[in-house]
Amino acid sequence: MTRRLVVQLALVVVVLALAGALAGVVWEWIWSPTIGVVVDHQWTAGDALGLQHQFSGTGWYVVVAVVAGLVAGIAVTLVADRVPLLTLAGVVVGSVVAAWLMLQVGTALGPPDPATAARSAADGTRLPDHLAVSGRSPFIAFPVGALLGLVLVFIGLSARVPPQESLESPSGRELAG
Repeated sequence: MTRRLVVQLALVVVVLALAGALAGVVWEWIWSPTIGVVVDHQWTAGDALGLQHQFSGTGWYVVVAVVAGLVAGIAVTLVADRVPLLTLAGVVVGSVVAAWLMLQVGTALGPPDPATAARSAADGTRLPDHLAVSGRSPFIAFPVGALLGLVLVFIGLSARVPPQESLESPSGRELAG
Protein backbone atom coordinates (compact mmCIF):
# COMPACT_ATOMS: atom_id res chain seq x y z
CA MET A 1 0.00 0.00 0.00
CA THR A 2 1.18 3.46 -0.68
CA ARG A 3 1.68 5.99 2.07
CA ARG A 4 -1.39 7.94 0.95
CA LEU A 5 -3.62 4.88 1.38
CA VAL A 6 -2.23 4.14 4.84
CA VAL A 7 -2.88 7.74 5.86
CA GLN A 8 -6.42 7.52 4.46
CA LEU A 9 -7.10 4.35 6.43
CA ALA A 10 -5.68 5.84 9.62
CA LEU A 11 -7.72 9.04 9.22
CA VAL A 12 -10.94 7.09 8.75
CA VAL A 13 -10.27 5.10 11.93
CA VAL A 14 -9.25 8.20 13.92
CA VAL A 15 -12.27 10.26 12.80
CA LEU A 16 -14.64 7.45 13.73
CA ALA A 17 -12.89 6.97 17.08
CA LEU A 18 -13.26 10.68 17.85
CA ALA A 19 -16.93 10.49 16.87
CA GLY A 20 -17.33 7.59 19.30
CA ALA A 21 -15.74 9.54 22.15
CA LEU A 22 -17.97 12.54 21.42
CA ALA A 23 -21.00 10.25 21.24
CA GLY A 24 -20.09 8.96 24.71
CA VAL A 25 -20.25 12.52 26.04
CA VAL A 26 -23.63 13.08 24.36
CA TRP A 27 -24.94 9.75 25.63
CA GLU A 28 -24.07 10.60 29.24
CA TRP A 29 -25.45 14.13 28.83
CA ILE A 30 -28.93 13.06 27.64
CA TRP A 31 -29.27 10.09 30.00
CA SER A 32 -31.03 10.63 33.31
CA PRO A 33 -30.18 8.22 36.11
CA THR A 34 -32.58 6.31 38.28
CA ILE A 35 -32.46 7.50 41.87
CA GLY A 36 -32.53 4.54 44.22
CA VAL A 37 -32.51 4.12 47.96
CA VAL A 38 -30.10 2.32 50.27
CA VAL A 39 -31.74 -0.40 52.39
CA ASP A 40 -29.58 -2.64 54.60
CA HIS A 41 -26.45 -1.38 52.82
CA GLN A 42 -27.83 -2.43 49.45
CA TRP A 43 -28.95 -0.09 46.69
CA THR A 44 -32.40 -0.72 45.24
CA ALA A 45 -34.09 0.95 42.30
CA GLY A 46 -37.36 0.90 44.16
CA ASP A 47 -40.53 0.67 42.10
CA ALA A 48 -41.24 -0.47 38.54
CA LEU A 49 -40.62 3.04 37.21
CA GLY A 50 -37.07 2.85 38.57
CA LEU A 51 -36.58 -0.45 36.79
CA GLN A 52 -37.79 1.08 33.53
CA HIS A 53 -35.24 3.86 33.87
CA GLN A 54 -32.47 1.29 34.14
CA PHE A 55 -33.15 0.35 30.51
CA SER A 56 -32.75 3.98 29.44
CA GLY A 57 -28.95 3.67 29.49
CA THR A 58 -29.05 0.95 26.84
CA GLY A 59 -31.83 2.61 24.88
CA TRP A 60 -30.10 5.97 24.72
CA TYR A 61 -26.80 4.27 23.87
CA VAL A 62 -28.39 2.62 20.83
CA VAL A 63 -30.07 5.82 19.64
CA VAL A 64 -26.95 7.98 20.02
CA ALA A 65 -24.64 5.31 18.58
CA VAL A 66 -26.72 4.69 15.46
CA VAL A 67 -27.08 8.42 14.73
CA ALA A 68 -23.42 9.18 15.44
CA GLY A 69 -22.32 6.17 13.39
CA LEU A 70 -24.54 7.21 10.49
CA VAL A 71 -23.25 10.79 10.45
CA ALA A 72 -19.61 9.76 10.88
CA GLY A 73 -19.95 6.99 8.29
CA ILE A 74 -21.36 9.40 5.72
CA ALA A 75 -18.70 12.02 6.48
CA VAL A 76 -15.68 9.75 6.21
CA THR A 77 -17.01 7.98 3.15
CA LEU A 78 -17.62 11.26 1.33
CA VAL A 79 -14.06 12.36 2.04
CA ALA A 80 -12.21 9.05 1.72
CA ASP A 81 -13.87 7.23 -1.15
CA ARG A 82 -10.85 6.85 -3.42
CA VAL A 83 -10.42 3.12 -2.69
CA PRO A 84 -13.82 1.73 -1.64
CA LEU A 85 -12.56 -1.50 -0.06
CA LEU A 86 -10.02 0.41 2.00
CA THR A 87 -12.73 2.82 3.10
CA LEU A 88 -14.94 -0.13 4.05
CA ALA A 89 -12.13 -1.68 6.11
CA GLY A 90 -11.49 1.65 7.84
CA VAL A 91 -15.17 2.12 8.64
CA VAL A 92 -15.45 -1.40 10.08
CA VAL A 93 -12.36 -1.05 12.28
CA GLY A 94 -13.08 2.58 13.20
CA SER A 95 -16.70 1.94 14.12
CA VAL A 96 -15.77 -0.93 16.45
CA VAL A 97 -13.18 1.31 18.14
CA ALA A 98 -15.81 4.09 18.28
CA ALA A 99 -18.36 1.79 19.93
CA TRP A 100 -15.83 0.81 22.59
CA LEU A 101 -14.78 4.43 23.18
CA MET A 102 -18.39 5.60 23.39
CA LEU A 103 -19.06 3.01 26.09
CA GLN A 104 -15.87 3.85 28.01
CA VAL A 105 -16.31 7.64 27.87
CA GLY A 106 -20.02 7.56 28.71
CA THR A 107 -19.67 5.24 31.69
CA ALA A 108 -16.62 7.14 32.98
CA LEU A 109 -18.56 10.41 32.93
CA GLY A 110 -21.63 8.90 34.60
CA PRO A 111 -22.13 8.35 38.32
CA PRO A 112 -20.26 5.50 40.03
CA ASP A 113 -21.86 2.13 40.80
CA PRO A 114 -24.33 2.73 43.64
CA ALA A 115 -23.85 -0.80 44.99
CA THR A 116 -20.32 0.15 46.07
CA ALA A 117 -21.42 3.39 47.71
CA ALA A 118 -24.38 1.66 49.40
CA ARG A 119 -22.07 -0.60 51.44
CA SER A 120 -21.03 2.36 53.58
CA ALA A 121 -24.17 4.51 53.29
CA ALA A 122 -26.93 4.84 55.88
CA ASP A 123 -30.39 3.43 55.24
CA GLY A 124 -32.59 5.82 53.30
CA THR A 125 -29.70 7.46 51.45
CA ARG A 126 -30.67 8.32 47.88
CA LEU A 127 -28.07 7.43 45.22
CA PRO A 128 -28.15 7.69 41.41
CA ASP A 129 -27.72 4.55 39.34
CA HIS A 130 -24.62 4.13 37.20
CA LEU A 131 -24.64 4.41 33.43
CA ALA A 132 -24.44 0.98 31.84
CA VAL A 133 -25.67 -1.03 28.89
CA SER A 134 -26.84 -4.59 28.60
CA GLY A 135 -26.50 -7.14 25.88
CA ARG A 136 -24.49 -6.74 22.71
CA SER A 137 -25.88 -3.37 21.70
CA PRO A 138 -22.60 -1.52 22.36
CA PHE A 139 -20.85 -3.60 19.77
CA ILE A 140 -23.58 -3.50 17.13
CA ALA A 141 -25.26 -0.06 17.14
CA PHE A 142 -22.35 2.19 16.14
CA PRO A 143 -21.03 -0.15 13.42
CA VAL A 144 -24.53 -0.56 11.97
CA GLY A 145 -24.97 3.21 11.76
CA ALA A 146 -21.51 3.73 10.24
CA LEU A 147 -21.94 0.97 7.66
CA LEU A 148 -25.38 2.28 6.76
CA GLY A 149 -23.82 5.71 6.15
CA LEU A 150 -21.13 4.10 3.97
CA VAL A 151 -23.74 2.22 1.94
CA LEU A 152 -25.83 5.36 1.48
CA VAL A 153 -22.83 7.22 0.07
CA PHE A 154 -21.58 4.38 -2.11
CA ILE A 155 -24.98 3.57 -3.56
CA GLY A 156 -26.95 6.78 -3.33
CA LEU A 157 -24.38 9.53 -3.63
CA SER A 158 -21.65 7.90 -5.66
CA ALA A 159 -20.20 9.88 -8.51
CA ARG A 160 -21.96 8.34 -11.44
CA VAL A 161 -21.07 9.48 -14.88
CA PRO A 162 -24.14 9.37 -17.11
CA PRO A 163 -23.55 7.53 -20.35
CA GLN A 164 -22.81 9.84 -23.26
CA GLU A 165 -25.65 10.03 -25.67
CA SER A 166 -24.64 9.45 -29.21
CA LEU A 167 -24.91 12.36 -31.58
CA GLU A 168 -25.70 9.99 -34.38
CA SER A 169 -29.14 8.78 -35.33
CA PRO A 170 -29.84 5.08 -35.64
CA SER A 171 -29.47 5.44 -39.42
CA GLY A 172 -25.86 6.58 -38.97
CA ARG A 173 -26.40 10.24 -39.88
CA GLU A 174 -25.28 12.92 -37.45
CA LEU A 175 -28.04 14.74 -35.64
CA ALA A 176 -28.17 18.52 -35.63
CA GLY A 177 -27.39 19.88 -32.26
